[in-house]
Amino acid sequence: MYYHHHSIAFLNGKWVNASTANAGLFNQTMHYGSGAFEGIRSYSTPDGVRIFKAKEHYQRLLFSAKKMHLSLNYTVDQLTELTYNLLDKNQLQDAYIRPLVFLGENMNLAKTDDVNLFLCAWKWEKYLGHKLLNVMTSSYERPNPKSVPVDAKITGHYTNSILASTEAKSKGFDEALLTDMNGNVAEGPGANFFYEKDGTLFTCPTGNILPGITRETVFEMAKEMQVSVEEKWFTPKEVYQADGAFFTGTAIEITGIRALDNNGFNLEWEDTIGYQLARLYKHKVAKNEFAQFDLV
Repeated sequence: MYYHHHSIAFLNGKWVNASTANAGLFNQTMHYGSGAFEGIRSYSTPDGVRIFKAKEHYQRLLFSAKKMHLSLNYTVDQLTELTYNLLDKNQLQDAYIRPLVFLGENMNLAKTDDVNLFLCAWKWEKYLGHKLLNVMTSSYERPNPKSVPVDAKITGHYTNSILASTEAKSKGFDEALLTDMNGNVAEGPGANFFYEKDGTLFTCPTGNILPGITRETVFEMAKEMQVSVEEKWFTPKEVYQADGAFFTGTAIEITGIRALDNNGFNLEWEDTIGYQLARLYKHKVAKNEFAQFDLV
């Protein structure tokens, strides 16, 4: 699914066959979850392949690495150029790109200077598909920001996401919605959350979530559409009375939600602001109309 015999990946300064790329089994990232990663998309446009918001994604990768005391000796421009080379070598246009910063062999619970960079890409359709999602409030909470840097994209954080998503699917739902330690809505396992009420969009503030790049894109598009977006704390029960709701994220893009805890929303998805945003997003990435496409 992610590579074939001819797939090329970047590993520590070299272009290698993805099927033969390897890492030591005693690496600290595998054992303890200390590492950083990103999820980025590229799109085929009339002007050629374009990576969406490469600058913002790679700034966040460097930020996440720094939060984990990892020294990654690449600049944003270098990482962007490598990623265009990666796409070219694999003849990919509409692609999902995965940069991974992982550590070398070290069983100590301390930082290590053996820092590795792996870049790969593959054709990946919209995560969770194109249908509206039935979502449940998870019994799992997002980690307290005093325990881990929740604003960084860290490999180990995603055990929490896997548990929440697995629980939801085992109960017949499509995905989970997690709360914070105060019982307020935080985000999905791999996506930010918005709901709509009386023509206004609501989403939780930063502090207990990963500040998503697609989330920020929704703010930009909503301003263009003259739609108000309010950041506030709210509980799952408040969402039950919403007109509509949706997830945002690089992998999931903008995906509508049918119901939360079997509570449907007041409007049909096609009548919501979320639906308009999803259509606008797809139009802009296909036509290269976002100013934040990065090209070196």
